[in-house]
Amino acid sequence: MADDATMYRARAATEMANAQGATLANVRDRCERAARAWETMAERAERVAVQRHEREAATAAQRDAAVASVTTAAG
Repeated sequence: MADDATMYRARAATEMANAQGATLANVRDRCERAARAWETMAERAERVAVQRHEREAATAAQRDAAVASVTTAAG
């Protein structure tokens, strides 16, 4: 997912560059809105990646605890 966030930020930077180079106000506004949207998507992708990592770590911890309790009970 980090690659997605990186790609989204690259698109945001491209749109900001387009906005800075725009001579028409409506084009500049459109590019700035697009840049904000890409940045929002990058933030969301990072948040999802963190949540996924936390969920996977919790699942692994539960699995390890279950294996440990079975091993202890069998021993």
